[in-house]
Amino acid sequence: MDVIRLKAWLGFNRLGLSPIKQTAVLNFYPSPAEFLTEKPERLRQAGFSERVIVSCQQYQQHESNSWIMNGIAVDLNWLEFSSNHHILTLESDDYPEQLRQIPDPPPVLFVMGHPEYLHRNQIGIVGSRHASAIGLKNADTFARELSRSDWLICSGLAIGIDGAAHNGCAESGYPSIGVLGCGVDQIYPKRHRFLFQQMSQCGAIVSEFPVGTAALARHFPRRNRIISGLSRGILVIEAAPGSGSLITADQAMEQGREVFAIPGNIHNPQSQGCNQLIQQGAKLVASVEDILVEFGQTTQTVKTVKPAVVDDPVLNAIDYEITSLDLIIARTQLSVAELSERLLTLELEGLILQSPGGYLRL
Repeated sequence: MDVIRLKAWLGFNRLGLSPIKQTAVLNFYPSPAEFLTEKPERLRQAGFSERVIVSCQQYQQHESNSWIMNGIAVDLNWLEFSSNHHILTLESDDYPEQLRQIPDPPPVLFVMGHPEYLHRNQIGIVGSRHASAIGLKNADTFARELSRSDWLICSGLAIGIDGAAHNGCAESGYPSIGVLGCGVDQIYPKRHRFLFQQMSQCGAIVSEFPVGTAALARHFPRRNRIISGLSRGILVIEAAPGSGSLITADQAMEQGREVFAIPGNIHNPQSQGCNQLIQQGAKLVASVEDILVEFGQTTQTVKTVKPAVVDDPVLNAIDYEITSLDLIIARTQLSVAELSERLLTLELEGLILQSPGGYLRL
């Protein structure tokens, strides 16, 4: 794409219009340049804000020190800074077709890493930022096994379930896609700095927001529609009622995507959202096969079957929810020394998981 056309897309993207309004404008005008060069009185009659009108005038007059022209320059400088930086627009041949099909596709995508990965079959994994130990393990396990079956994992790089899914891919040598609610140059959250850098080299970091945009709460619903839009299905792992993960699931349903949910304890608030989704028609998931079968696939790897240790008194003393050490001692009548040795063995065998407050059975 020539620079003049790209500047028009970048300028349009910096006007701050909602996704619905962006789509309406692009359905009416042949190109972003046509809108940016529209007469002020026409824009005023159409109900656009003075800020948008002034920005369009600044674009028309090529005011070098104006807000919109400075913003375009920032985006172009970012693009030119590295061969690992890419900008896709709705008229780009390499814009992901899956995302183009949603009602309000982002007009511009900033990509760090491999834009070709956006065309691969993807499963979105979303869930609570305050996930339990078993929720984090499920995110890690499902991400690894879906990746082995040639699916790319797409998530939001948030703490909790998102981070566990991305880490599961990274640690097993598979790429993943992270969609941001801020500019692609912003590392958010900061604790994922190393993961961010790793994904930007081996996978892809994606954002619709202009370079330099800070992470704000109102940005995340917009981000979520991209996660579901890029994906053929969304897997929800632990979600409280009213959470952003449920918003993603709702958007996925509206976009005609499959929605999967892992059920949980009815008394756990972080499981109530998943249980609610299942009541509303989401597919209950107990294994990766439950997802793959919906797409006519089976797992490509043979899973290691854990040996059944039904007669082990320590294992039988641990519930599928967090069980305190005191309760395990009371149930087994073993000394702390004897119990510690057996707990370590069970954990190494992958049969239990240590968690804040005790242990839980897997």
